[in-house]
Amino acid sequence: MSNDPNSPASAEQAEAVPERPAEPASTEPPSPAGGALRHPTGTATDPGDKNAYDAQPGEEVHAHTGMFPVQTSGGHHKDTNPTGKRLAILTLTALGVVYGDIGTSPLYSVKEIFGHLYGLQPTRDNVFGVLSLIVWALTLVISVKYVSFVLRADNRGEGGQFALLALIFPRGTPQSFTKGGIFVALALFGTALLYGDGIITPAMSVLGAMEGLEFAMPSLAKYIVPITVVILTTLFFVQRFGTDLVGKAFGPITLVWFITIATLGAVEIAQQPSILAAVNPMYAVHFVQANGSLSFFVLGSVVLVITGGEALYADMGHFGRKPIRYAWVMLVFPSLLLNYFGQGALLLERPEAAENPFFLLAPDWFLIPLLIIATLAAIVASQAMISGAFSTTRQGIALGFIPRLEIRHTSKVEEGQIYIPEVNWFIAVGCLIVVLVFRNTSNLGAAYGIAVTGTMLITSVLFYMVARLRFRWPVWKALALSGVFFTVDIFFFSANVVKLLHGGWVPMVLGIALFMLMLTWKRGRALLMQRLTDGTMPISLFLDGVEKSKVHRVAGTAVFMTGSDDGVPPVLLHHLKHNKVLHERVLLVSVKTADVPETSAAERVRVMALGHGFWRVVASYGFMQSPNVPQVLEVVDQMGIRCKPMETSYFLGRERLIPVAPKAGDRIVLSRWRKIVFAIMARNARSATEFFNIPPNRVVELGTQIEF
Repeated sequence: MSNDPNSPASAEQAEAVPERPAEPASTEPPSPAGGALRHPTGTATDPGDKNAYDAQPGEEVHAHTGMFPVQTSGGHHKDTNPTGKRLAILTLTALGVVYGDIGTSPLYSVKEIFGHLYGLQPTRDNVFGVLSLIVWALTLVISVKYVSFVLRADNRGEGGQFALLALIFPRGTPQSFTKGGIFVALALFGTALLYGDGIITPAMSVLGAMEGLEFAMPSLAKYIVPITVVILTTLFFVQRFGTDLVGKAFGPITLVWFITIATLGAVEIAQQPSILAAVNPMYAVHFVQANGSLSFFVLGSVVLVITGGEALYADMGHFGRKPIRYAWVMLVFPSLLLNYFGQGALLLERPEAAENPFFLLAPDWFLIPLLIIATLAAIVASQAMISGAFSTTRQGIALGFIPRLEIRHTSKVEEGQIYIPEVNWFIAVGCLIVVLVFRNTSNLGAAYGIAVTGTMLITSVLFYMVARLRFRWPVWKALALSGVFFTVDIFFFSANVVKLLHGGWVPMVLGIALFMLMLTWKRGRALLMQRLTDGTMPISLFLDGVEKSKVHRVAGTAVFMTGSDDGVPPVLLHHLKHNKVLHERVLLVSVKTADVPETSAAERVRVMALGHGFWRVVASYGFMQSPNVPQVLEVVDQMGIRCKPMETSYFLGRERLIPVAPKAGDRIVLSRWRKIVFAIMARNARSATEFFNIPPNRVVELGTQIEF
């Protein structure tokens, strides 16, 4: 198997392949067969030295941080149980990243519910009924489902659809649809829908804030769309510079936002304290009984109050479960309730305020400061969604569902701060098109909600599997709880399905297209691996041939990337066939992706001596980490296998894929048109040289053609 920097064959050989985490670090002294071993003190020893150990072919060696200090790409580490000042800092920071989206929902939610779409009048009964629906939507979906239960389903602290999938299949993603394929498909589709949601969320948040110009500065109302376009364009443009400085302001900005909306709501509640009775769920029941089918459609806008709920789970890896829960219970939930009740109280007093109850809560002198605060909060919400898309994409690349893309690290100390140009501009273009086409939150609200409710519905299904397989809950317990979640989600999702003809098709079509591309990439890689594996020579047979033929050996170290644990990479065979020589030291390097977010330095690198100057090196990374082959070779060099940068050459294959019709006996079937799509995606994938941080001036490429 070869490693073409620009082909899917190297995606199989060079790209990370899901694997279980490495075994605990060996306590045996590591050594290569017949070579020098680096002593625990770090001093190289001779083969005859009394402190040197001879590794036999087949013996496995581990890097152990106690013996071999390793400098590796770190990760965003979080405290599992923070307290005191640390807990306060994490809770404050989580406000901006986790709650930015749901926190800006008051800008437009009540306005859309009583907007022209449904013709619902802000009568006393309707106001109480809608507020009751809002309170219990937040309580059941966010407080109960996500905060109380779904946050428990973490994969070493990480959340999200891919983390759920890794929990259900802890030894890696299933390779066919005969084993759990439906759950793989659901997780992929849920992830694809999040990208659709990511295009609409920034547009909705910033437009919602800008519409305050109609009241704060009416003369500028006609410039709402241009100003929104400028803000969003600037936001996407500055992504390349990283979010470190801006990110530090996220928490304080969002804190001011929540205090502001809570205060505005509390002041209005003081004028109409009877509105607090809407907490009684019977008002929601009476509303449904009185309005019949209209109440079902109204749910399509009530769901706007819980958009962003999935972020609680998806962003858990950045802060941990405890700060997210504290932030929700102590500030976010009370602030949202106060503001929604305040808007309801305003509608009881002034029904005409339904045109924009949020901004009309504020006194005239506070409109411009509120507009500024709302704009900053909308930018924070947008940034959180963009950063989430970057993080999700990196997980997808590591797990083999998305082609290799350029991942730039925008911080020298924080592994989680990344920038992916292709994703950034894809979302930017989509977002700007949405703004220019829909032009206001009333029109855009018709398209908003279907993607996020679809994702929430899928999360409920996957949570049932996690409850059964990982929590070991009995069927009745898992089914009862998941059934409640599923029922609530299906109502919200069904109410949003009717939006398909009014713009809801935008995120749905985008989600389906991305789902098909991810599925095509995953199955195409599996098919290509099958083709390559079928023609792979066993390593034992190859080494016997090397010994018998007395191949000339030259000085230095050769690295061949491979995804196989046994076979010989085709690029090695091509090299030997054409160049007739082998290096003194030959490393067959595999980069694996474990089913955990991060792997420690102690368990990352394993080396097995194969004999005749050959070693197999396996580097295991978490799906939230970026692989770095030169750093792996530094560890190998510390084990005594000489891998000096200027003495090491990397041999990669450049394959040309030729799609052909499916063959009889294929274990994985892919139609020809999907093979063509796969080949196009492969040609445009980032090169293995860049993805694995391999020095380009040390790379040798050999070409071949592959029919698949």
